[in-house]
Amino acid sequence: MRAVTWQGRRKVSVDTVPDPAIKEPNDVIIRVTSTNICGSDLHLYEVLGAFMSPGDILGHEAMGIVEEVGREVDNLSVGDRVVIPFNISCGSCFMCDHGLQSQCETTQNRDQGTGAALFGFSKLYGEVAGGQAEYLRVPQAQYTHVKVPEDGPDERYVYLSDVLPTAWQGVEYAEVPDGGTLVVLGLGPIGSMACRIAAHRKNATVIGVDLVDERLDRARPYCAEVVDLRRDNAEEIVKSYTEGRGADSVIDAVGMEAHGSPVATAAQTASGFLPPPVGRVVMKHAGVDRLAAFNLAIALVRRGGTVSLSGVYGGAADPVNLMTLFDKQIRLRMGQANVKKWIPDILPLLTDEDPLGVEQFATHRLPLSAAPDAYETFQKKEDGMVKVVLKP
Repeated sequence: MRAVTWQGRRKVSVDTVPDPAIKEPNDVIIRVTSTNICGSDLHLYEVLGAFMSPGDILGHEAMGIVEEVGREVDNLSVGDRVVIPFNISCGSCFMCDHGLQSQCETTQNRDQGTGAALFGFSKLYGEVAGGQAEYLRVPQAQYTHVKVPEDGPDERYVYLSDVLPTAWQGVEYAEVPDGGTLVVLGLGPIGSMACRIAAHRKNATVIGVDLVDERLDRARPYCAEVVDLRRDNAEEIVKSYTEGRGADSVIDAVGMEAHGSPVATAAQTASGFLPPPVGRVVMKHAGVDRLAAFNLAIALVRRGGTVSLSGVYGGAADPVNLMTLFDKQIRLRMGQANVKKWIPDILPLLTDEDPLGVEQFATHRLPLSAAPDAYETFQKKEDGMVKVVLKP
């Protein structure tokens, strides 16, 4: 089959690789019909490359048709149409029972000290082959799937794999009070969808913040205000909406690669050129995240407010401003999305009315063969690229 593989820092290729096969009785094989490039894939493309191996298959946002079913999977049949959550979870352990599927005790990566295994996401999370391919093996398939209707285009459902539940959890964790103010930092796929979800569900004033024209324009219909960090003072604008207090809630949908962090940017770049074993140590034990977005979130939230982290951070020794967090009595909520927890809330919205605009959410629809150029364009934030759907 053809698949998108990691070959080095800022280098991916489309190669012929062996077809996946059933390895465990609770596996299934799907024929992928749509698969996306995620902002988190860009971390592997550059910052987290030390945890990758040449030939690793990328991608964790896939859907398709069941082609083969392991003997212990009794709730799927050949021909079923399914979306595959990005985290692999069993559905029956303590963590899954408590709605924490991203911490599944069956697939936890205890050797790395990390949570549930993820598709296409490096040694940190199990080195499971990803979904940017013609076929995908799905472990723990008795639970790691979302069965969707046979009708409707793929783009009505494919974002159930990551974007929708991640943005939904970000809004839930933000705990926006009725009539309150929510600031969303970073208007890429997750931030943009968080604005849509908040505008649809909450009686709240939503303020989006970014510094890329196309991203600001996409969020504008769902926000009371969009703030362009290249020319606007975010703190002054947020205070003007909140009687000088700051926002009730802030979602940081940026993470470790925020603009405005020159020292950390240099550290990240340097770690990318180190031998992989050394680079892994640096990423895990040094303060290498770009914290500009997180620090801005702390500045924008009011005293007693909530900061919800959806952006991915990777440095274990980042200099977090605990003094200000403590002084302002800020609540922090964060973590990988517990995809299956939120599906019952989201699925009823994926109707012909399409209130979240999922069918028009992608900016680019490309063949799988175009993935290398798409990764480069997405990483450089060129050509208005915000969300890419690949067709194998």
